[in-house]
Amino acid sequence: MAAEREEEPGPGPCLCPGLTGGERGTAGGCRCSALPAPRQGVLEKARRRLRQFDVGDKFSRLPLPRAAVLLPLTVRAGRLHLLLTVRSMQLRRSPGEVCFPGGKREATDKDDIDTALREAKEEVGLQPEKVEVICRLMPGIDKMNNLVTPVVGFVEDTFEVTPNPDEVSEIFVVPLEYFVKPLNYKTFSYKTSSGYLTRIHCFIYDDQEHRKSFKIWGLTAHFAVFLALVIFGERPTFEVDYDLDNLISSSENYFINLYASVHERKKSNL
Repeated sequence: MAAEREEEPGPGPCLCPGLTGGERGTAGGCRCSALPAPRQGVLEKARRRLRQFDVGDKFSRLPLPRAAVLLPLTVRAGRLHLLLTVRSMQLRRSPGEVCFPGGKREATDKDDIDTALREAKEEVGLQPEKVEVICRLMPGIDKMNNLVTPVVGFVEDTFEVTPNPDEVSEIFVVPLEYFVKPLNYKTFSYKTSSGYLTRIHCFIYDDQEHRKSFKIWGLTAHFAVFLALVIFGERPTFEVDYDLDNLISSSENYFINLYASVHERKKSNL
């Protein structure tokens, strides 16, 4: 699936900040000077917002099994879009569900970024050097009590996906603003195995390219909503579990409460 390129003015000056220290970007240095000016502006605005919310390795020492997912952002027709996958029906866990490329950490992975990039390569053929990694956002905890870190990266819209049929049955993109202004949305309360009560977002997205609807919910929807809140900085058309005037601190408090409930449950089972 190759994204169609829209007609835009020619490239403008480079807007990418220099890479410093251990920060990762695309291989071979900055590519943004090759991007049309309107696209640069969209990406630079998102880049600035996202880096304010970068948690780095702040939660790396928490005693939970680790996993990571890649949240691939691309620009189509001047708007940010998010790439998602549908899990193969052959998989034992959550077959047919929408998710981001990702999985559990392996011994050879240096960190969550390595995990996310490796899994994206295995699942959809996305080469690590084709991803400009921007940040790691607040983690979540899945139903298996894995600590899941979302890694945000920019991908060019010319990326040709090659899904691994053993893991992925379909790949599609959704305009990022759909996760703050959806056309088809519902929510319900969910109690985790640890007894923590949380809000579950559920989106139905009608994809014109595939002529079908996709259900996006659970932790995948949770990450997509938070990503949209961070980048757009505006109130969604539905309720969320954050204080939107203090998104950084309230999102951290939300996660700490969730982790505390899981950790207490784990200790009680010892």
